[in-house]
Amino acid sequence: MYTHVIDLMFKLTFQSIQRKLVCLQTDSPETWKGSRSVCSSLSMSSKLIASNLRHHVTKSAQNLRRQLLSTAAAVVTEQDGRSSGLTMKGVEISGRPLYLDVQATSPVDPRVVDAMLPFYLSRFGNPHSRTHFYGWESDEAVEHGRGQVASLIGAAAKEIVFTSGATESNNIAVKGVMNFYKEKKRHVITTQTEHKCVLDSCRHLQQEGFDVTYLPVECDGLIDLDGLRAAIRPDTGLVSVMAVNNEIGVVQPMEEIGRICREFNVPFHTDAAQALGKIPIDVEKWNVSLMSLSGHKIYGPKGVGALYLRRRPRIRVEPQMNGGGQERGIRSGTVPTPLVVGMGVACEVAKNEMEYDQKKIGALQQRLLNGIREKLDGVVVNGSMERRYVGNLNLSFAYVEGESLLMGLKEVAVSSGSACTSASLEPSYVLRALGVEEDMAHTSIRFGIGRFTTEAEIDRAVELTVQQVQKLRDMSPLYEMVKEGINIKEIQWAQH
Repeated sequence: MYTHVIDLMFKLTFQSIQRKLVCLQTDSPETWKGSRSVCSSLSMSSKLIASNLRHHVTKSAQNLRRQLLSTAAAVVTEQDGRSSGLTMKGVEISGRPLYLDVQATSPVDPRVVDAMLPFYLSRFGNPHSRTHFYGWESDEAVEHGRGQVASLIGAAAKEIVFTSGATESNNIAVKGVMNFYKEKKRHVITTQTEHKCVLDSCRHLQQEGFDVTYLPVECDGLIDLDGLRAAIRPDTGLVSVMAVNNEIGVVQPMEEIGRICREFNVPFHTDAAQALGKIPIDVEKWNVSLMSLSGHKIYGPKGVGALYLRRRPRIRVEPQMNGGGQERGIRSGTVPTPLVVGMGVACEVAKNEMEYDQKKIGALQQRLLNGIREKLDGVVVNGSMERRYVGNLNLSFAYVEGESLLMGLKEVAVSSGSACTSASLEPSYVLRALGVEEDMAHTSIRFGIGRFTTEAEIDRAVELTVQQVQKLRDMSPLYEMVKEGINIKEIQWAQH
């Protein structure tokens, strides 16, 4: 059945393209000459895709019948007395889990995939090839994508440099600025809750003799503006503050930080990977000199990002990679046209649908939080609720062991913090910076809600979370003591 559907789909698609090309032939002979090659290329590509899809669908038809286009965990069915679930890394689950980890990565929007495909199949030229049509059309596509990214943040297209992602952008920004101005500027200011790539870049600078001030944050995750002002020195070369925190979702007061940096004439860098397409960004209002961006956090492809570099007043950086001098010499290497096209379309979609997404995601966040709090006590929201991106909900569950909770929630794809540090068994350094006690930091779960999350998935996540927390608390002697009115913090535990 499925193979017939795919065959029919591609036949209809190709017949439609052929009809359009016939119209082109009658309208313009010149256009037809170029279209004929496109037609043959599409014919070959469609047959190749159809063949691969037919093989894949035939192999997994049984799974498709059970898991039609849903991320929801499938119901376990029994065949010959055995479970027909999935096994990955030794963990068996009934089906693909609910996906609530959008801060780690987002699914690619189908509109983005549609825009990218031609640049893999027929328009595959190197954008730096200046001598023929394939290079010209790829270069044109890259520049169009550059303009789409710039438009989302209120910048000029010439101020956008494409990179492999926000990590590379952060490295270029932090190390590149300080190395360029190292003769006069030897001091960097950042916060204790930055992404690991910013913190590690700052530690690298410390090893080279630079001074770094790591600003603490308040219990709600926001920085103290007076503390920032007091930390600035005559030799301060950069202030780097993340716009939206990747673990707790708090939104820093960017305009106020920008005004302080302008007052002291200090360049201001922000890691906006979690902010892009989620909250309104205006580089002029924020007064940022550099901004790091990522494609796969906004329903675009992995492997592409961008760095905003202000032109007036101009900010200079020392390149961190040597090569052919692409991207104005700041980031050498062939620009991946399909990925840039995808990031550009993702930015355009985000710009057009940001208001709708915020309302929908905000309603789902409240549904999730209210659903859990109605059935559980001892639930704490980490970070400010007033200044927060609505798609991030970081919760701690008292009297529950964190690793057990995560393992018990195997039918819900969530995390205990940043995907870049999730291999560590240490409690989140971000939560520790907020002053969260170690036992509560160990029990934190980050729920990431996105564009394609449904109410049914939220309700199922609430049900599974409540079940698992209640199960673990039933086994906890500490929770029994709390229910009996004993203040466990006043107990003097004996050492053995």
